[in-house]
Amino acid sequence: MAIEEVKKYFSQFNMENKIKELKNSSATVELAALALNVEPDRIAKTLSFMVDDKPILIVTSGNSKIDNSKYKATFHKKAKMMSPDEVFNITGHKIGGVCPFALKEKVEVYLDNSLKKYETVYPAAGSSNSAIELTIEELEKFAHPTLWVDVCK
Repeated sequence: MAIEEVKKYFSQFNMENKIKELKNSSATVELAALALNVEPDRIAKTLSFMVDDKPILIVTSGNSKIDNSKYKATFHKKAKMMSPDEVFNITGHKIGGVCPFALKEKVEVYLDNSLKKYETVYPAAGSSNSAIELTIEELEKFAHPTLWVDVCK
């Protein structure tokens, strides 16, 4: 189970106890915000794309939407999201629990500037009812991003 892999990943930093397993679903930004009692934009959603044959993940603030022209200017390709099967096969996480931690395959992770307006954000932790509160510095440390990007509206 993916949440167990994420817990194992965070255990090396003595942070596995920061993972919140929720009674209710956190599979969407809205559900996660309700379950965590935070504003939706503080949910750090992880979006999965294919650039040519290379998978990438982009972590954005909850209310942010990909701006196609900014995406194309950054990645030199039109945005093409992965299918749910591709997401699971590549990341090891199912839609609703995708996060930039404990990935099955090596995937480049990008953090969007939309996250920088918050002190802490809540990415998923490998299941559709989990999250972990991280400072922006911690998110950067644990997600190992290739770089920060500006690809949202």
